[in-house]
Amino acid sequence: MALAYTLPARLPLWQRMLFALPFVGRISKEVAYGEAENFKYALVILVSLWGSSILLFGIPGLYLPALAMVPVMFLLLIAISRG
Repeated sequence: MALAYTLPARLPLWQRMLFALPFVGRISKEVAYGEAENFKYALVILVSLWGSSILLFGIPGLYLPALAMVPVMFLLLIAISRG
């Protein structure tokens, strides 16, 4: 099976660590270096997983993933404000 993307010769440490993860690494590698539509597919997968957690767990499945994103949003806002 031939890969549809080519990786740079030397990746940063954080990318090597992320790509080494079994499931998440493969998806992130496809999104980062694959075709442009892979990003759309990844978004559909995330929305479907969130919807499945709502169906399975009810209201906690709705607000716990959003609550888990609060630190990420704080870091994003700090990064934007620092320029």
